[in-house]
Amino acid sequence: MGGRNSALLAESYCDWWSLAGVDALVGEVPAGWLVPAANDAAAPRRSPVLAEPEVAPLPAALQRVEAPQNDEPKGPVALPGEWDEFQLWLAEHPDVPGSQWDARRVLPQGIPDSALMVLTAWPEVDDQRDGTLFTGPAGPLLDAILRAIGLTRGDCYIASLAVTRPAGGRCDESDAAELDRLLRHHVALARPQRLLLVGSDMLRIATGRPLADVRGKLLDLNHDGGKVEAVAIAHPAMLLARPAHKAAAWDSLKLLNRGR
Repeated sequence: MGGRNSALLAESYCDWWSLAGVDALVGEVPAGWLVPAANDAAAPRRSPVLAEPEVAPLPAALQRVEAPQNDEPKGPVALPGEWDEFQLWLAEHPDVPGSQWDARRVLPQGIPDSALMVLTAWPEVDDQRDGTLFTGPAGPLLDAILRAIGLTRGDCYIASLAVTRPAGGRCDESDAAELDRLLRHHVALARPQRLLLVGSDMLRIATGRPLADVRGKLLDLNHDGGKVEAVAIAHPAMLLARPAHKAAAWDSLKLLNRGR
């Protein structure tokens, strides 16, 4: 290469490097050509990173209260055979199945030989706060369900299978087996005319069947003293969340009016 074109090409290279900020062939300090200057007003400013707000804790009344733990292995718990003794045992004894999940026990209400025993698996969060079953939004709906079959709470014996609520509303198979044993003893002592099983967890422990399988069906629950007719419905809290399930509940509740 040579001549005028070569000179022009060399001159254009020099102009390009000059525009890039290079005004000398060599320097004592390396230069970052592509790094913006510290005082470059055009450089974008990063927004400060804001810390996520802390989640407020649950109100004290809704927080779990740890029950005293006893890790010693135990055999089957002896279940009292008399009504008054059994009720006191539910309230106070440390070995009651289902009492280990919370220090606050929610006890049954009503008397034996009632027209209907309403039985759910365990208290809801609102129930543990208030110390009574079926409080909060679920309470008025249960009252309406009972009125629809000609009853009030005063006509019923209302109980939960476990007197405390497990974490997340779930228990393992070994706990469920102990609760099933307690269920049959409890029903035998209560001697209700009919039994209303409330909630899918209650039905699973009592029969091992899903709620959808027993819609509109009259069940026989075997217990220590014989058997009792039962029907099952979704928990009132579930019926409030999914009103479409009310029709299935009514199909089962109508069976309780049969023969009355």
